[in-house]
Amino acid sequence: MTIAVDTSLPPVSRRISSWRLLFNNRLAFVGLLLLGVIALMIVLVPILPLPDPDATAPANRLKPLLTAGHLLGTDQLGRDILSRLLWGTRLSVTVGFAATLIAALVGSAIGIAAGYVGGRTDNAMMRGIDMLMAFPYILLALAIVAALGPGLMNALYAIAIVNIPFFARNVRGVTLGYVHREFVDAARLSGKGHLSVMLTEILPNVAPVIVITMSTTAGWMILETAGLSFLGLGAQPPQADLGSMLGEGRAQLFTAPHVSIVPGVMIFLVVISLNVLGDGIRDVLDPRLRSGALSRPGPVTDIADDRAIRSNTVEDAALSIEGLDTNFRSGGEVVPAVRGVSLHVKPGECLGLIGESGSGKSVTALSVMGLVASPPGVIQNGAIYVGNEDVLAMPETRLISMRGNRVAYVFQDPLTTLHPLYPVGRQVEEAISAHQSIGATACREKALELLEKVGIPEAQERAKHYPHQLSGGQRQRIGIAMALANDPDIIIADEPTTALDVTVQARILELLRDLQRERGMALLFITHDFGVVSEICDRVAVMKDGEIVETGETREVLANPQHAYTKRLIACVPELGTGGAFLERVSGLFARSEMEVS
Repeated sequence: MTIAVDTSLPPVSRRISSWRLLFNNRLAFVGLLLLGVIALMIVLVPILPLPDPDATAPANRLKPLLTAGHLLGTDQLGRDILSRLLWGTRLSVTVGFAATLIAALVGSAIGIAAGYVGGRTDNAMMRGIDMLMAFPYILLALAIVAALGPGLMNALYAIAIVNIPFFARNVRGVTLGYVHREFVDAARLSGKGHLSVMLTEILPNVAPVIVITMSTTAGWMILETAGLSFLGLGAQPPQADLGSMLGEGRAQLFTAPHVSIVPGVMIFLVVISLNVLGDGIRDVLDPRLRSGALSRPGPVTDIADDRAIRSNTVEDAALSIEGLDTNFRSGGEVVPAVRGVSLHVKPGECLGLIGESGSGKSVTALSVMGLVASPPGVIQNGAIYVGNEDVLAMPETRLISMRGNRVAYVFQDPLTTLHPLYPVGRQVEEAISAHQSIGATACREKALELLEKVGIPEAQERAKHYPHQLSGGQRQRIGIAMALANDPDIIIADEPTTALDVTVQARILELLRDLQRERGMALLFITHDFGVVSEICDRVAVMKDGEIVETGETREVLANPQHAYTKRLIACVPELGTGGAFLERVSGLFARSEMEVS
């Protein structure tokens, strides 16, 4: 059967600008706005019509707020608090950011060098960092200022030194994750020197971590500078910063509280603005967030309130998908990922869902059990029936109970889906105990039976191994064992053989086919390879641009494909002995398809 569809998609701009990404985070935007106002005031303070911040006037001492000529009142020496506040904020922010920059440059250089070089150099550098971190940082700063003498510059040096370890540790940890990656090895093989590799390959990848650490640490450094000045070790009279103003005003806390409250509020506003802005900066520097909304996905998939519910047209099917529409929000646009998809799989049947990457196959599968990330995803229309129950109308508790019990999932890459810190046997036991109330011994025995069933040799010993100790085929067999743990009615296999070599792929396909027939399960097999479909699937549905363009019995579709896209997919399956004729056949089909579309 062929379904005629309009495969054209409306043009959608998927790129989100940095400013738009930042403004989507409301807290970060508020922080930026507040910091912008503060920055504007301290930049313009030299030209603002304000009194001399150091001019004393004992006759005007301790004037209250909103006094004529003194908007924020005066301090114990009659000095204008607004003028001293703006000049003091200017000084505190300058010192805080300067200390942050020094600590970031020195600490990041140490972290990158230690993580990249490794060995004794790494050990020596990190032991020196550990020695600095062994002291409480504020006490170490006090000791440094005591040795250098009171003063704002000495306070700056002290604060910068005690914060170097934080940058070094963070950057070293991130560097270790990149130093043995393939793109770094490729850079070395291209002839780049060590310094060039660190500057061009490692530094751009750790730069977001450095900037994020700076944005969050700057607030702490302003607090630390204010703390030293509060103790009389930072700014010296008559020079004013926020800490010294707070220290001078504590004596009037009960008689004139505004003298100390005003600088305290300013410290709070500056620090909290920097902290919330740090989250926004992190998002702007992460290119992966440009592909979707800024908000983090929630625990459940969004379902539109005005969803058009479709009735179940195949009542004896184990799984029925009726008119499914799943969309993704990209900035202010809505991108349709799945449009009007209708499928059904009967008990004991294997349906192949085939299409190229990005055609919507995985989104369809994730929609079945409500696993689409929201935001940005939302199920707009349609219904999904497991038996005669509409999954999209179920309460969350009921949906959770069905996952892994009636509907199981086999993922594409088991190395990323298996927990790296748990033995594989324990993970199979967890899949069993999630839905069955059995004792620990019985659970362990059943897990071993499942491992033997899926062909794991020496199952009792292999159950103690971690995922990284197993081969790709063995890990995939573990994933299949977990899917079978509760005798599900439906298994969704999302390209389970893509990452495997040909011989292992054949064994996994044979295992899935035998288990599916033995247990009478419905199998939705997602792939992009018609060669795989011909081996395992009873029926096939071809998907393109989020829509089903052709469905039918596998033999019929392979023998007489109706849609041009199906013909192209079949033509891409290589045949032994065809040689150069294979490429000519594929290119000819593509050319004819393009002519038909135009």
